[in-house]
Parts: sequence; structure tokens; C-alpha cells
Amino acid sequence: MPSLHFIRWVSNLKNTNYELYWFDILNRGYINELPYVNQITNWQKRKKSYIKGEYFLEKKVTSLYNSISPLLKTSIDEKLLEILETLKPDLIHSFEMQNCSYPILKTFKKFSHIKWLYSCWGSDMYYYSNNKKHKKRIISVLQKISHLHTDNKRDYTIAKQLGFKGKHVGIIPGGTGYDLKNMYELRTPILKRNIILVKGYQHTFGRSINVLKALAGILEIKKYKQAYSIIAFGCHKETIDYIVKNKLKIKYYTRTELSHDDLIYLFGKSRVYVGNSISDGLPNTLLEAIVMNTFPIQSNPGRVTEEVIEHGVNGFLINDPNNIKLIKNLILKALNDDNLILKSAELNQQLAEKKLDLEFNKQKVIKVYKNIISEKR
Repeated sequence: MPSLHFIRWVSNLKNTNYELYWFDILNRGYINELPYVNQITNWQKRKKSYIKGEYFLEKKVTSLYNSISPLLKTSIDEKLLEILETLKPDLIHSFEMQNCSYPILKTFKKFSHIKWLYSCWGSDMYYYSNNKKHKKRIISVLQKISHLHTDNKRDYTIAKQLGFKGKHVGIIPGGTGYDLKNMYELRTPILKRNIILVKGYQHTFGRSINVLKALAGILEIKKYKQAYSIIAFGCHKETIDYIVKNKLKIKYYTRTELSHDDLIYLFGKSRVYVGNSISDGLPNTLLEAIVMNTFPIQSNPGRVTEEVIEHGVNGFLINDPNNIKLIKNLILKALNDDNLILKSAELNQQLAEKKLDLEFNKQKVIKVYKNIISEKR
């Protein structure tokens, strides 16, 4: 999956001796940031000319479309079979479950001698294993993969509960580590910061509108209205519509308006960061808040966030993402308690330097591949 986290992960292998290939399974196109990787892109060719109504079937009658799709264009199975027979790889690494691991299972069953490492992202297992159809498919994948990478303890526990018998290669952040020294240079003095930063996701999992509702109440209090600016980033349309409709004095950015560097810059000027969802892994934005000494207020689905945040010590946990009053009170506490903010920053810096350093995690990633390839199948 061509995401920032994937790019950052692969970049750890740039100067190694591994021969790297990326199968663009979602057909998204060449990744300019990875010129040292052999990229298999633009692979899906038409077998028949476009049929009237095909787009409708793809969007509205997905199961029917999927059954006839191999007759219309090159299928994932066909292309993957060709790749595996040609390259004969030592290891396949799939990032994410639903879009990038389900589709390769059928073909991979013919190549069970090849090691398969799967990286669990976000809600891959925590959310989707509660759906009967998805649970069955997840179990099928877990039965075939030989190695599992997670960014938290929770997902490894779930995998074992679902029957995973392979080897867990460890807990490594999905985007690996951070260049702490350079990021520290972007941090402004904590008590001089006047931004409340909100992750603007509002979709199947994201619940940013509940945070906005909490902040709307805070903005009615004069001293906070004058002292703080609120910025929402990565906003979905629903989030933006809510801000506009309610005429909230909140600056917002869509999901494509800010670069990662822009976002880190904002973290360095923010006193508080709020991320709220009903399902996630260990959010990279939470880790970035920790690095940038931005006080984190984060939802805790499946108790995953408490693996790095101790409530009331180095951040706050939102244990009910739909409780607007709770969220409001947590934000107010963070705005009013300078001692808490300073102490949490000290603790989070220690956490960052212990677990989130770029070089530290780079070596962990390299070691993962070295160990897997050296193992006998």
C-alpha cells in the first residue's frame, strides 16, 4: 500500500544488499521516493474493451463484479503468479490486511515454501475480526503467514487468539522511527504554545466531530477563545462541513493540504493534540505528539493507547470516544495545568529517546529481515 508509513518503512532498507521489489497491488502508480526499489506498476491490462455498466457493477454489485473481473482484465492472482514464478523471492512482506493480504492468499497457497511476513496496521484485526466474514478471511491469512509484525501488544494477542502459530518479529512503529534531533529543533517552548491540534478524521473509525463539539463549548469561554487557536488537520468532508455549518473558529486542512513536515511543524507549536476514534492501532500522530512535546489526548480502543500513555501522567486517555463532556473536561485540564504539561513533556521525551529514534528502529527493521531470511522454512 503506497502510504507514507510504507515509504518510511522501506527507506530503512535503502543501503542494504537486499534486492527489493514492490508489487503495486492497488495499481496506484510509481512511488518517486523509492527509486532504489524495483516497482511493478501499471500491471493491470484489459482483456476486453470496457463494457457498459461495468463501473456501476464495480461500485454497487461488488461480489458479482469480482467474479467476472478476471475475464475483463489481468487479475491480482495472474500477475502475482507471474511475479513469484519469475523472481522466486525469499520473502513476501504484505502491509495491511484487507486490501493487500486478502488478495494474495489464493495464489500464495501454491507457494507455501516462501516465507510470508505480514505487518498489521490500524484496525486490520481489532475492528474487522468482529465481522464474521472478515474474521474468517483474517484467520485464513493468519494460518498461512510465517511471521507477524505489529506496532502494539494488543494486535499480537488478537492474532494468537485467532490461531496464529508463526513467529512474532516484535513491536515496531508502523512508520518506524523519527529523526529526533531535527524534530526537536522545531519545538517551541511548551508554555508559550497556543494551538490545540485536532486529528480531523470522521469516517468508519474516526470521531473528530465529537472533539469539535467539545471544543465548541470551550470556545464559548472568553479566556480560552482569546488565548488559543484550534487547528484540525487531515479533515474528511464531514468534519469540514460541521465546522462550516456551525461557524466554528477552527482552521482546517484537508487530508492532502499538509505535508508530513508541515504537520510536524504544527505539532511543535501546539500545546495539546487530540485524536479520537473507535478503532485504531497505535497512531503515528500520537507518537509524533510524544516526540514534539505536544500533550496527547487520545482514544484508547482495545486499550492499545495505554501501552504508551499512562492516564494523567504523560497524557490523557479517552475511554469513551462518544462522550463529549469527558473530552471537553480532559482538554480543559490540559489547558489549565502547566505542571502536568511540563512533567508529561519530560516523560515523553524519555519515551521518544528510548523507543522512537530513527536509527534504533532502522536497525530493528534490518534485523527482522536478516533473521527471517536466515531461518530454515
